[in-house]
Amino acid sequence: MTTLPPSDKALVPFVSVENMMKLVHHIGIEKMLTGLADYIEADFKRWELFDKTPRVASHSAEGVIELMPTSDGEVYGFKYVNGHPKNTKAGLQTVTAFGLLADVSNGYPVLLSEMTVLTALRTAATSALVARYLAPKGADTMAMIGAGAQSEFQSMAMKAICGLKSVRLYDIDPAATEKAARNLQGLGLHVVACESAEEAMEGAQIITTCTADKQYATILTDNMVGSGVHINAIGGDCPGKTELAPGVLERSSIFVEYPEQTRIEGEIQQLAADHPVTELWRVMNGEAQGRTSAQQITLFDSVGFAIEDFSALRYIRDHIGGTDYYLELDLLADPDDPRDLFGMLQRAGA
Repeated sequence: MTTLPPSDKALVPFVSVENMMKLVHHIGIEKMLTGLADYIEADFKRWELFDKTPRVASHSAEGVIELMPTSDGEVYGFKYVNGHPKNTKAGLQTVTAFGLLADVSNGYPVLLSEMTVLTALRTAATSALVARYLAPKGADTMAMIGAGAQSEFQSMAMKAICGLKSVRLYDIDPAATEKAARNLQGLGLHVVACESAEEAMEGAQIITTCTADKQYATILTDNMVGSGVHINAIGGDCPGKTELAPGVLERSSIFVEYPEQTRIEGEIQQLAADHPVTELWRVMNGEAQGRTSAQQITLFDSVGFAIEDFSALRYIRDHIGGTDYYLELDLLADPDDPRDLFGMLQRAGA
């Protein structure tokens, strides 16, 4: 059998989990979170250029598998991602993901990347970016309710982007709280492990909820939330999965990524289909107001949107050049004659 080396046209840069972690350490986690937020903000400010569609979801009793596509007209991107809350009991990740960028002009992929680590980073960067617009002025303490895989990323992003000084952790599983507190030690935050959600919220101006159960849950009851806070609600991200009591929503000014998706998947699935919400891209472009008073409750109903993944992949593409943190993957067939794919296959067996 004759084996010919692949041509340059056949090779696509691939960032593995190992190389993604090396890249994070090479750049620095706080610098990378800040950079991701900058890329996301830049893309939100050109929101109208993008193809926008709710993600394509395949739901089951165990979880969901989703495809999240978008394009700015020059580059196309998509992410494959799952969400299976019971996975941790089997020693598996709740969320895994990978993504791709392609050149719209010829359809050829230009980047393939792991996105399990990258999704955690971009989700946290998005939360902190939004908090920079919506949180009370001088907010420096966050209640982190849910100490799973996302909790440390959220805490570090709020520190890097919003100047967070203290995080108060609570999880229904004390081992998870202990894990998050241990991981955050020595990273410049005052960390307090709490024994209840109510205790975690004492003195917090930012409240982040990030739990995994696929059910209508009530992590925050109406009487738990006072005026003047910013709520960063991450856990409600598919039909039938929420974290906040409807009364909290009714008292809040609600900000969303893409209403057509959030009304299906977010906290506002509990409200009327015409309940008023504000799109974040309009706030970032100065077309809509964010926080307007010290007493206002602002709520980011976060479900994740494809443009954020596009931004994250764009950031990776721009930062792997000149490093050893990617592989050239032989992904695309490239016959000498584009019309002779069969001939290329025959010659490979000669």
